[in-house]
Amino acid sequence: QVQLVESGGGLVQAGGSLRLSCVASGFTFSAFAMRWYRQAPGKQRELVAAISSVKTTVYTTSVEGRFPVSRDNTKNTVYLQMNSLKPEDAAVYYCNVSHWKKDYWGQGTQVTVSS
Repeated sequence: QVQLVESGGGLVQAGGSLRLSCVASGFTFSAFAMRWYRQAPGKQRELVAAISSVKTTVYTTSVEGRFPVSRDNTKNTVYLQMNSLKPEDAAVYYCNVSHWKKDYWGQGTQVTVSS
């Protein structure tokens, strides 16, 4: 079955960096687009970044230029490099794949940014 496991979250000072990883299994990873979402307390879950099977990327405006997304198909892993972190980036970050019209999510990884 499809499984997504995120890691790499933590506490960081504003201006710092973190790299999130999401290891996927149970499907042909290289054939599917992968997405990163985040959800802050009291807010809706929002799309942060996405990377297609051919490595085309898209970003929400607030992170463009700061959060490059990448993937390593040999490791079934998608990454989110988070640079110049701001307090408003604090949230639980989730990895997502839409596999045959069904959405799958990881358990999430908490990112906390201190000002």
